[in-house]
Amino acid sequence: MGMYQHMKENFIQEYKERSQPYKERLVKWNNEPPIVRVEKPTNIARAREIGYKAKPGILVARVAVVGGKKKRVAPGGGRKPSKNARYFSRQKSTQAIAEERAAKKFTNCEILNSYFVGEIGSKKFYEVIMLERDNPVLINDPNYKNIIAQRNRVFRGLTYTGRVHRGIARKGFGTKHNRPSKRANNRS
Repeated sequence: MGMYQHMKENFIQEYKERSQPYKERLVKWNNEPPIVRVEKPTNIARAREIGYKAKPGILVARVAVVGGKKKRVAPGGGRKPSKNARYFSRQKSTQAIAEERAAKKFTNCEILNSYFVGEIGSKKFYEVIMLERDNPVLINDPNYKNIIAQRNRVFRGLTYTGRVHRGIARKGFGTKHNRPSKRANNRS
């Protein structure tokens, strides 16, 4: 088993056991602002899996998102029971919301991907990997050139989280309702 596999298992074990360093980390993060730029990823093994490299122009930000249902200001829309609700479940995942907030804060960057790092109470923390658009090192790198060219990719559902929401991230058994059938495409 390699080093990154050990790091990954250690991170999962910390999360399951709620170890003391994990708790201290979460308490510290809870007192920080919702979006914070980080020098290096907390879970380096997971970050490298989804495209992180220690290069100039690649940034990491930790974003806190409050989970749960969305509360309406006032229930309006009539007296019907279906219209008179106060709480609605969100259409996007909290991870997608975290990616969008990071993109709004760092306007000169494109979002590469993100991953979960912890939760405390109703707050969930994600680390978002971003690429600077104008960095010459990344512009000349063939791995990142196409990603930088996709402007506002997080708002168009081009990150992995967006692809999951759109139903095109996974293929195979159990996903036939996510994509149009072949029979519907042949009708013309």
